[in-house]
Amino acid sequence: MVLKPMAKVMGQILKRPSTLEFPEQKEAEADNYRGLHKLDMKTCISCSACALICPNQTITMVETETDKGTKKMPEINLERCLFCALCEEVCPTDCLVLGKDTDFEKYDRREFIKRPEELE
Repeated sequence: MVLKPMAKVMGQILKRPSTLEFPEQKEAEADNYRGLHKLDMKTCISCSACALICPNQTITMVETETDKGTKKMPEINLERCLFCALCEEVCPTDCLVLGKDTDFEKYDRREFIKRPEELE
């Protein structure tokens, strides 16, 4: 009567852990995974299409200094983002894409608002 439960416990103790040791180990993302945004500031034409299409109004256009002067570039609030990729689809120059990066560990909520320079 006691041997069966003890055998079960010993079997569980000897099994590999089912969790990962984060951040040393990370789970592999699927091919269709959408992570943080990446912006190529050189090819952005400041058309505001990404800001207009965003269903959560996550993207706002802000003044940014570039090589060619001041341009309006997208600033993204990741707390509000649905990661729907509509901004990526509507971008005429393909300068805004969703990458595979998953750095969502922040201590301050203000760190989730990404300026154009931080999206490169």
